[in-house]
Amino acid sequence: MTDCTLCGLPVDAPVSDADVAGTFCCRGCLEVARTLDDPAAASVEDADTGTDPEDATGETAFLSVEGMHCATCETFLEARATDQDGVTGAAASYPTGTMKLTYDPEVIDAETLPGVVDGTGYDASHRHDAEDDEYELEGRLIVGGFFGMMTMLWYILFLYPAYLGVDPSLLLLDPTGAAGDYLLWNMAVMTAVVVGYTGWPLLRGAYVSLRAGRPNMDLLVAMAATTAFGYSVLAVLLGHTEVYFDVATVIVMAVSLGDYYQDRVRRSALERLTEFTTQRDDTARRRTADGTETVDIDALDAGDELVVQSGDRIPVDGVVVSGDGAADESLVTGESRTVRKTAGDEVLGGSLLAEGGVVVRVGPDAESTIDRLATLLWDVQSGRGGVQRLVDRIAAVFVPLVVLLAVVATGAHLLFGAAPTDALLTGLAVLVVSCPCALGLATPLATAAGIRRAFDAGVVVTGESVFETATDLDVVAFDKTGTLTTGEMELLERADSTVMRRAAAVEQFADHPLAAAVTDAVAVPDADVEAFETHPGRGVSATVDGERTVVGTADLLESLGIDIEEAFRDRYAAAREAGHVPALVAWDGRARGLVVAGDWPRPGWEDTVDALAPDHEVVVLTGDSPEAAAAFEAHPGVDEVFAGVPPEAKTEVVQRLQSRGTVAMVGDGSNDAPALGVADVGIAMASGTKLAADAADAVVTTGELSAVPEMLDVTTATRSRVRQNLAWAFGYNAVALPLALLGLLNPLFAALAMTASSLLVVGNSTRSLTDGSAESAAQGSTARPTRPVPESD
Repeated sequence: MTDCTLCGLPVDAPVSDADVAGTFCCRGCLEVARTLDDPAAASVEDADTGTDPEDATGETAFLSVEGMHCATCETFLEARATDQDGVTGAAASYPTGTMKLTYDPEVIDAETLPGVVDGTGYDASHRHDAEDDEYELEGRLIVGGFFGMMTMLWYILFLYPAYLGVDPSLLLLDPTGAAGDYLLWNMAVMTAVVVGYTGWPLLRGAYVSLRAGRPNMDLLVAMAATTAFGYSVLAVLLGHTEVYFDVATVIVMAVSLGDYYQDRVRRSALERLTEFTTQRDDTARRRTADGTETVDIDALDAGDELVVQSGDRIPVDGVVVSGDGAADESLVTGESRTVRKTAGDEVLGGSLLAEGGVVVRVGPDAESTIDRLATLLWDVQSGRGGVQRLVDRIAAVFVPLVVLLAVVATGAHLLFGAAPTDALLTGLAVLVVSCPCALGLATPLATAAGIRRAFDAGVVVTGESVFETATDLDVVAFDKTGTLTTGEMELLERADSTVMRRAAAVEQFADHPLAAAVTDAVAVPDADVEAFETHPGRGVSATVDGERTVVGTADLLESLGIDIEEAFRDRYAAAREAGHVPALVAWDGRARGLVVAGDWPRPGWEDTVDALAPDHEVVVLTGDSPEAAAAFEAHPGVDEVFAGVPPEAKTEVVQRLQSRGTVAMVGDGSNDAPALGVADVGIAMASGTKLAADAADAVVTTGELSAVPEMLDVTTATRSRVRQNLAWAFGYNAVALPLALLGLLNPLFAALAMTASSLLVVGNSTRSLTDGSAESAAQGSTARPTRPVPESD
């Protein structure tokens, strides 16, 4: 037996054509191969799965870590965490204040993981109390601001006039006299509070950078501030009045204010993620024979029945077995209206039961949709894209280079006759003005803003490379059923009750939309069903009450040697030609009946294609016949339709399309997961399965196709914002550093310039990424089409 040249499946009845090299399992694979060049050039087995063999294995936990300020903090904390027994992997992200740990639960308990990171000024927790951390930051700034203003007041009233040559007799206090000594020591104490207390996070960051062997931006700031402070204290001890407490104060306060503002921006960008991780419950009320018991969510098993009352959050995904209520799913879907839930309806873990009361049977995975999306989002927030990794490498080299330049500049100015004080101030100016704060913030803040904007549009970005890859898309490929269509099929033609009952007995175990249409139309019988089997792209079969029953295509029945009467063949062919989805039901060696189903195009699909078509090649993949895909192929924005593609061949089709450029795949079902994974950008509809969502780089939580072009607009705007930030960061240093080296920039102004540069990057990152045009352009009509458009993939 040979294998299909395109999808690699075993071939029972070979399909071939003299114009196409190879042997194929079905007409769909043949037609795909005919369209795509050189179908034998690659195989599914050769596909890159994207799995890194060095990835750590074990359970995953995400911590919120207060106190990270730069990439060096990441390195330090990652090394500290992996030194702990039981922790096999660690990835920290200072822009988002998060840390991902991979650990062995048999060696270390999840509850003790924060202790692995705590210490040296870092505070880790499973749940981040943003308000407490913000109060601490504000407290440091208030104290520093008070003593800093007092220090600067003394400068304005006494020292600056003296430096400018004002007659001491005209001043309220002579800085050179006994009162001046008191004044200077008073300033020394106040500056010590500013540097030591308000500037503690900077000093700690500098210490950490030395411990980690990676000099960082905090080291530059700490060196500048402590050098200015130390020089000034020494000057007071020696009886001099030329002191630079003002430089130390301004440096610390300017950088601390910038850090505070940056932290506020970061918290705002991650606001929705905080909602995900905090708006959930740790416990559930499980129904028992004697009533209910309160248990931890982690102790729930599939099949457990939970009692949920009005005002409670539904703990995990499941199905309502009794009761009635209205669920608020806005945290996941963004839809503010409540959804009525009655017996048989699925519910999302993490959604709020706004009214009523229900009993929920726990789903097979005993997990929450919100938890799963939160995990995916924490993952991408804790990751570092290619651009950011490049910036980190540049910063790691840049910092020691600046320290060297500061030393050389100081020595050079001394060599050319400058006063020691002026030479030292030149070195200080070099240290301060070169601090690469803006460079370190350029990418993560813009990315965080992009993630939030995408979230507001109804898309959870779960792949860290999306903002680098999705901006260069050449091809957007759509699966049809459940993506371009609603996936909610309804029966248009049914058989007699005996046939329908047998079909329902088999289809209850299938995940195809046709199966849902059958089981919705007729009650599932209490039959003995065994040996269920899926025939990908062709149907399903099972033994029902001792007889093998098949529900599927005519090709499937023929391959199994089942007889099909001519009348059934004609009706089957007519249904397919009409664009519907027919399925034959057979047992005991012959077809006994026919069911026909169809579903509806998803509202707004045409406008979505219109929005994408000008800049992308739009492709549709379907397992159905070309007739069933005619409505989509007729749209002028659709460049190509691949019909008759079995699920296993979708991955291969995506790989072939990649020869044309960068490819995005939009799908929703389990059979789309491999294609979503192999695509350069995989986008899953939230209505799809967990497997599809986990394989994707982004998940559309609203179910609206308009979110796809809007997300692409956001990624393009985000990358543009990153480039603007990087251009400013590098441009600023290119101008400011030479001025400092030449001694033309005072350390006080250098500190202000450095802070202004960082704040400009922060401000640029917080600007609106889109003007709303994408939203209006992608809004689709809600009018129902004249006839259903079916699918059988």
